[in-house]
Amino acid sequence: MTISAETTTDLTAVVLVGTLTPSPAPSSSEKLARQVLAALAGHGVTGTVVRLVDHDVRPGVQVDMGEGDAWPGIREQILAADILVVATPIWLGQPSSVTKRALERLDAELSEKDDQGRLLTYGKVAAVAVVGNEDGAHHVSAELFQALNDVGFSLAAGAVTYWVGAAMEGTDYQDLDETPETVATTTATLAANTVHLARLLAREQYPAT
Repeated sequence: MTISAETTTDLTAVVLVGTLTPSPAPSSSEKLARQVLAALAGHGVTGTVVRLVDHDVRPGVQVDMGEGDAWPGIREQILAADILVVATPIWLGQPSSVTKRALERLDAELSEKDDQGRLLTYGKVAAVAVVGNEDGAHHVSAELFQALNDVGFSLAAGAVTYWVGAAMEGTDYQDLDETPETVATTTATLAANTVHLARLLAREQYPAT
């Protein structure tokens, strides 16, 4: 993909992957997450992937939960980036437990403000990727949308891409021989709209409160 002439600001992204499977085992959530990152790269965005289960993210709703807590380092990457992507599997119709833990840790941002009274997450754009072999992609994305918006992130139109296999069958996204065209198209839309909004906010931040 050709980088748009609109690319006037270097943007960065962090992708939090909520798979329950530790590295180096393959993960459907990470596969879709990396496809989102590749689509963002087509618009001039550089980024990194963080598989949450590989890190000791402590339970809690504070910025730092003490010695050994890996969240402060992950948080530093999030605050340094323009775009946050959260990729999660569906388990029992819900986002994964590690994904929910990350959302709980982001709750601490409600107490963190800049010198003009804005949340530090204002001006940052979020997007979501969901995979599963059961129903629930819309429900899961709705939960993540609300949580991410609550803690200060903005979401563009079409801010989710997802794949859901046939219910009660064992095929995973990572088992597919090729990416379905509808998923690829939706991922491309997510990337284009997310970058567009991120560039707008990079040029003009939300007003002070």
